[in-house]
Amino acid sequence: IELVPPSICGWISLTLVRSMLLLCVRTADADGRLTGKDALKFFAMSKLSREDLKQVWAIADSKRQGYLGFTEFMTAMQLVSLAQAGQDISQDTLAHADLGTLQPPTMEGLEKKLKKSGAHKSSSDLTGTTYHPVQTSMSANWFNSKSGKKIAMKSVTSIIDGLKKAYIEKLRPLEKTYQYNDFVSPLLTSSDFDAKPMIMLLGQYSTGKTTFIKHLLKSSYPGSHIGPEPTTDRFVVVTTGPDERCIPGNTIAVQADMPYSGLSAFGTAFLSKFECSQMPHPLLDHISFVDTPGVLSGEKQRTQRSYDFTGVTSWFAAKSDLILLLFDPHKLDISDEFKRVIGSLRGHDDKIRIVLNKADQVDAQQLMRVYGALLWSLGKVLNTPEVMRVYIGSFNDKPIRETAAGPLGSELFVREQEDLLSDLNDIPKKACDRRINEFVKRARSAKVHAHIVGHLKNQMPALMGKAKAQQKLLETLDEQFAKVQKEMHLPPGDFPSVDEYRDTLSAYNFDRFERLHTKMVKDVDDMLAYDIPDLLKQFRNPYE
Repeated sequence: IELVPPSICGWISLTLVRSMLLLCVRTADADGRLTGKDALKFFAMSKLSREDLKQVWAIADSKRQGYLGFTEFMTAMQLVSLAQAGQDISQDTLAHADLGTLQPPTMEGLEKKLKKSGAHKSSSDLTGTTYHPVQTSMSANWFNSKSGKKIAMKSVTSIIDGLKKAYIEKLRPLEKTYQYNDFVSPLLTSSDFDAKPMIMLLGQYSTGKTTFIKHLLKSSYPGSHIGPEPTTDRFVVVTTGPDERCIPGNTIAVQADMPYSGLSAFGTAFLSKFECSQMPHPLLDHISFVDTPGVLSGEKQRTQRSYDFTGVTSWFAAKSDLILLLFDPHKLDISDEFKRVIGSLRGHDDKIRIVLNKADQVDAQQLMRVYGALLWSLGKVLNTPEVMRVYIGSFNDKPIRETAAGPLGSELFVREQEDLLSDLNDIPKKACDRRINEFVKRARSAKVHAHIVGHLKNQMPALMGKAKAQQKLLETLDEQFAKVQKEMHLPPGDFPSVDEYRDTLSAYNFDRFERLHTKMVKDVDDMLAYDIPDLLKQFRNPYE
């Protein structure tokens, strides 16, 4: 209640707003977030239909958080006022409404409830109140090392909050004990759970990655440069922000509210080739894009990059909701570096989409041959029996060439573009399901890692010959994986790459590993078997 700035409330009595908020907060959770169940009781006093209230909620909770903060609450109250005035409930109506002449909403029985709860105060009681801006969400404090280990269930107001609670209480202790962050992936932070869905674009230079982003945004973004030569020499995250600016990589990697702290592990050489491009845009409120440097080919790929390019793409692939591999008709070859990059996407096959861009530069006969050659090239790299979905089109703002692909050219490209845009439009709706999917995948991976480390510890001798025993275990690591898989009845698909794992293990002393704590593993099993299903029963996907 102390966070209400008077300047925002010109259309309604400040005293009434604070009284409403106090009533809501007293019925809501301890952190003051108004969830759907509590909101339904409060907004029902407006006597609007259930369908209207659903529409109010959908517009107010535009970020799909599953709860309303102060700004969202004010938006909902404005929409209620507009609906009671006989206007349509829509974003456009709200944007063009004259809030200065808008009457406050009529909430039947509000005065009685305010008096009963003691929430009604006079204007004089509210003078001298101090206002403080909200910097972070309440759940972000759960990740603070000083906070308690157990989190009250009443503090959980959404599926994302439930995943945070499960991670802090059950999965993170297992990851810390067996150094999962050193072997596979850094420990998660609050911003990793709250991050918007992300789309990563990969391909050789001049295949239209930057133009593709510009085409979707219908405008350039800060720092973008387009040309026939290699123009993007760094990883650029395009996301929303209050103004247009570019933030250097070293700065963005240490911002607590950004999910990029894990990139610090790739060192200054990479961070100097990483930046964040911010701009206000309605599409970027829901999705972020990752524009990548062109994959090298020919003689250029012999010039080593100053950072682990494959490792960085693998990191972004794990965080991304969709990965677009762009080709054009004149760049179908898959170089050694491109092959390594595609190999680093192992485990994320369901996210990969192939885009044959600039397809209007060839005629129908050539396009047929190019399409076949592309599938042949991909078949040698993507070790999967399924055929990857390939979108054909020319994703830029220029009109499609009339000679392209014969009489079907224009219709074909329009349909393909609609299919791809439909796929992109579904990303925010599937973001919650994707978050759960990635969380479960991480939990299974961490459990397998704990079993492997515990097994290697048990194979070490008690006194002498430790160095020799460790070397033998490294040489027969594939056999050790098979033993763990057979003894613990674990799926072979959950095990990591033997060669990559061996390279990481060689830097560690097996004798210092922790033995397997069965209680920790059981906690993770219980989390997967009971906690997450219960969470899905209790809370719905915000987009449903």
